[in-house]
Amino acid sequence: MTRSLPPLTWLRSFEASARHLSFTAAAQELGLTQSAISQQVRSLELRLRVQLFVRKPRGLALTDDGRRLLPQIGASLDQLDVAVSAFETGSQSGLLTVAASVSVVRWLIAPRLKAFLHDHPGLRIRLVGTIWPDEFSASLADVEIRFGSKQQVGRDAMRLMPDHLIPVSAPGIVGPLEELTLIEAVGTSQGWRDWSHQEGMADVLAPSVYVDSYGAALDLAVNGTGVALTSSLLAADALRDGRIVVVSETRLSSAEGYFLAASGRSEPAQAFAEWLKSQVASHATTA
Repeated sequence: MTRSLPPLTWLRSFEASARHLSFTAAAQELGLTQSAISQQVRSLELRLRVQLFVRKPRGLALTDDGRRLLPQIGASLDQLDVAVSAFETGSQSGLLTVAASVSVVRWLIAPRLKAFLHDHPGLRIRLVGTIWPDEFSASLADVEIRFGSKQQVGRDAMRLMPDHLIPVSAPGIVGPLEELTLIEAVGTSQGWRDWSHQEGMADVLAPSVYVDSYGAALDLAVNGTGVALTSSLLAADALRDGRIVVVSETRLSSAEGYFLAASGRSEPAQAFAEWLKSQVASHATTA
């Protein structure tokens, strides 16, 4: 449904003027000139085709239409304030915004973030969930961990390596892959079909469970659902502590991966990027 509403600035000017019964006081509150407030209120009156105020030499008086409109506009502005405040993080000073997929946060950042915060007291971090490269243009993040191909993620991003597609499962799941539940992340260019070709199999393996990310595939594998073809970068910790095992030594070089980019204007962003690169280098598996 298409909404045709007056500009929010007109409504705010009316609400402030009605509370103060003064264009001058409303202007001081909103940081505008008295003439701007008066003009916006007049524009609203013309739009609604009603008179909202009686102009007096020493102030304003609400008309019946103004009194009827005020509580509705006030309540709506209050609701907008509540909705927006849920996303606010306070002062931007000392705040580092990191944009990454839930998979990266869950499997790569979360197990290590406590140590980073310990080494950087006073720093606050905001984690923003994103997946595809075109989502990052709106994230306004200091650090971005983008998923995609080299052509998609931009020249300023460095791929986190090593990163291959590997088949993993919970310990104890045995049998020919053709008879097991295979899990695949959709939306990527490579999967069990390409892995089957690299393995030299006569018949292409067909997955029976599809998820929207490598991290979700890894979660299912850890919980014993089946064999997931997933990122070795994400799987490194779970492999090292034995939650999963590699079911074949065949690794598939993937056209897509996780790319790190950090703002050169932010020292905390550079520190986080260097820290994450060192963590990947020291904890990565060659499985």
